[in-house]
Amino acid sequence: MALLVLLVVPTFSLGGCERQTKAKAVEPRPVRTITAAKGGTGETVILTGQISAENEASLSFRIGGRIIERLGNVGDRVEPDQVLAKLDPQNELNALRSAQAALSAAEGRVTETVNAYERQKVLLPQGFTTQALYDQAEQALRTARSQLDNAEAQLHIAKDRVSYTQLKAGVTGSITARTAESGEVVQPGQTIFQVARQDGRDAVFDVPAQVIRSAPPDPKVVVSLTDDPSITAIGRVRQVDPQADPITRTFRVRVSLIDPPAAMFLGATVKGRMELEATPGITLPASALTRINGQPAVWLVDPKDMTVSLHNVEIGRFDPGSVLVAHGLEGGEVVVTAGVQALHPGQKVRLLGAAP
Repeated sequence: MALLVLLVVPTFSLGGCERQTKAKAVEPRPVRTITAAKGGTGETVILTGQISAENEASLSFRIGGRIIERLGNVGDRVEPDQVLAKLDPQNELNALRSAQAALSAAEGRVTETVNAYERQKVLLPQGFTTQALYDQAEQALRTARSQLDNAEAQLHIAKDRVSYTQLKAGVTGSITARTAESGEVVQPGQTIFQVARQDGRDAVFDVPAQVIRSAPPDPKVVVSLTDDPSITAIGRVRQVDPQADPITRTFRVRVSLIDPPAAMFLGATVKGRMELEATPGITLPASALTRINGQPAVWLVDPKDMTVSLHNVEIGRFDPGSVLVAHGLEGGEVVVTAGVQALHPGQKVRLLGAAP
C-alpha cells in the first residue's frame, strides 16, 4: 500500500508542473514600444575641428642653392619685405659682374658703329663712299643696338637672380611651419616656410557624407572654443572638398568665421554646431529595426488583440542611435522598440513604458 502511494504522488506532481508550464507559455511577452509620429527630423549636429588660416602661403626660393642663413622661426610675425632666409649668392654675383661687363662692351660697340654710320652718311652724298659700304655700316649699327638690348636684359636677369638669393615673406602673417635649415641645399620651388595670412580665419571640420547631404544650402555654423564654450563666432561654409578622404571617408569642410574673437588663435580646438535641414519621415530608435526576407522591417502591435506582426519599411537615413523611416509607416502605429529578437508573428505582448 505504501508503494502505491509513492507511485501516485509523483504522478500528481508531474501533472501540476505541466499545467504551470502551459500557463507560462501563454503569458503575453512584455515589450517596450513607441507611437510613430510624422514630423520634421531636423537635428543639431556637433563636430570637432580646429582653427586654421583662411589663406596660407608656401614660401620658397625661385632658384636653387645652399642656405647660408635662416632668420625666421615658427610662430614669428612677418611683414611683406622681411627677409626670412638667404642663399649663398656667390654664383649669382659672378653672373651679375659678367652681365655688367657684357653691357659695357655692347655700349662700346654701339658707339663705334654709330660713328662709322655717321661718317658713311656724310660721305655718301659727296660720292666719297659706295652704297654698299653705307648699307654695311647701317646694318652693323642695328646689330650693335640689338646686342646692347640683349646685354641690358641679361643684366636685369642677373640682378633679379641676386635678389632671389633672399627669401622675403611677401605677406603679413605668422609662420606656421619650417621645412629647411641653414646648410641645406634646396631646389627651386621647394617649400621653406608656411605662412598663415592674418586676413581671415577658418574652422576646419571632417564631415561625414550623410551630414553634408542633410545640410541646408547655406548653413549657419556656430563655432565655439572647446575649452571655453562662451567664446563663439558665426561662420559660413566656404569650401567643401570634392573628394572624400580615402581612409576616414569624410569630407574636409572649411567654415569662414565672421569677426572671430582673438582667443580663436591658429590651431585652437573648436566645436561647430549646425542645424540640419528638416526631412519628412518618421524617426524611430535604431533598436526597433529588424529584417525580413533581407529587407528592413519593424514589429507593429495591433492594439485590438495585442498581437505583433512584421511590417517592411524603407529607411531614409541610418544613425547609430536612430533611423529615419521614409516609407512604410503612416504615423500612429505602435512600434516595438525593445525585445524584437524574441518575437514571432501573432505573439501576444504586454506594453511597457509605451510612449504616446
